[in-house]
Amino acid sequence: MSFKQAKELVEKIELTELSLKKTVDDIDASSKSFNEALRQQRIIMDLIPRANFKMGLLKLLIAVQVGFIAGIFVGIYIL
Repeated sequence: MSFKQAKELVEKIELTELSLKKTVDDIDASSKSFNEALRQQRIIMDLIPRANFKMGLLKLLIAVQVGFIAGIFVGIYIL
């Protein structure tokens, strides 16, 4: 193997090393981003049952208010 071929081989190896390092860095950043997305999804999944409970309670309160208003109208027209 000549010196020129060895030099080209070393340059190719260095280029490969740099591209592998960049790929590993990109994978690490993607992994961190994915873990953050999973954490956010867990938070949302914890909040959904609370929101459903609050929506049910809100519907009940609206039904009571509508019933109260209907009762007032009935009371006015009957009396």
